[in-house]
Amino acid sequence: MSKPDELLVEVAALVESGQSNQMSLTVVTGGAVITGRLAPEAVWRQRVSDVLTDSERLGEFSAVFGAPVKNGPPTHLHFHVARILQGTVGIPETGGMYRVAIEEVSAWTVGDFSYSDR
Repeated sequence: MSKPDELLVEVAALVESGQSNQMSLTVVTGGAVITGRLAPEAVWRQRVSDVLTDSERLGEFSAVFGAPVKNGPPTHLHFHVARILQGTVGIPETGGMYRVAIEEVSAWTVGDFSYSDR
C-alpha cells in the first residue's frame, strides 16, 4: 500500500491514546494473515524487553526496546497474543509479538480468527 489506510491509522491511534490492549484485528501483509490483539507501542516494547532481559543469550538486546516511543501518528501495529495463520493452524499456537508497518497492510478486519478441528 503506497499510502497508509487512514481508518487503520485512526484505529491504531485510539489503541495508543487509550493504552488499551483489547482491540482484536486481523491483517493481510506480504501475503501473510496475522490475527490477534493490538497493544500500545510502549506496552509492546516493554513486553518484548522483558522477554529479552530474561534470556541468557539475548539480554543485551532488551535496551533497544526500552527507547522512548516517538510522538506523531502511529506507523506500525503492535500485536500481542497474535498468530500467523497457515492452513488450519495459527503459528505460534500460544500467540506471539508482531510489529507490522501500517503502510504494508493490504487488507484488514476487526476481530481475530481462531481455528477449530471440530
